[in-house]
Amino acid sequence: MFQALFAVLCSATLVLGTPDASRNMLGASLVDNPAPRHYEVSVRLDVPLSLGIVMTSVLGVYQYYGMSRISSSDLKPKSELLPWDRPFAGHYCGWAMTVSHYSGALVVAPLALAGYSWYKGDADGHDFGAFTLMFVEAIALQNALNQIVRSTQLWPRPYIYAERGEGRRKAESARGEAYGSFYSGHASAAFTVAVFTGEWFSEIYPNSQYKSLVWASSLTLAAAVGALRVVAGKHYPTDVVVGSLMGTGVSLGVLKLHELCKKNISFWAIPGNIGAIFYF
Repeated sequence: MFQALFAVLCSATLVLGTPDASRNMLGASLVDNPAPRHYEVSVRLDVPLSLGIVMTSVLGVYQYYGMSRISSSDLKPKSELLPWDRPFAGHYCGWAMTVSHYSGALVVAPLALAGYSWYKGDADGHDFGAFTLMFVEAIALQNALNQIVRSTQLWPRPYIYAERGEGRRKAESARGEAYGSFYSGHASAAFTVAVFTGEWFSEIYPNSQYKSLVWASSLTLAAAVGALRVVAGKHYPTDVVVGSLMGTGVSLGVLKLHELCKKNISFWAIPGNIGAIFYF
């Protein structure tokens, strides 16, 4: 289901991101006097890149849902956790978990901001389509990488070590995914959203006095999501720090690829093989 939706979004945004789409949706005046493009997408980059992301996502889903429970006798002892993570082993907080789950609604923030800019005429359909495709690629890629890494079950979630109360009850009914805490998918997604929100605002409104405020607010909200996951007993500080770095890295990587794509890079991917061609 996710892969089908991803493919539809990629197709739609590739079409929307072309100059012809801008002509049809914004009128001939913009084509006769074209505004400078803020973002670019291309078939030679985004089709193979999207294909590679879909393949990675399929692998991630397969491994993630194949995770099995670990018996108490085989459970990694607390002493083997990283020193700064050990104090959080056994912790669980229901309200923090609930709030952190609802934080997923923040994923609409960059697209809502981009849509508003398009509506106000500060950006055109080409920019909105290109940005949407890049955002979908980044969200899908960071999610796939998270599932693949978590499926290695490096260490269990903190609440698995709970000895009493609601945490113990949750641990007793936990599925296999609870035994793979590293690294935080929520933190990774939150920082992906934060980077794309700040990037869009900075690109479209480079001289705005609110640019620093947008970046600070986005990153603060993302950090709050990570903190909630620790308070909830769903992740350790290490999980959140690595997740935030992964989300930021994937976001900047996708944005940089499209920046390079304007002139001199093309990607190709087939099952079991991926590569790049540079043009000079």
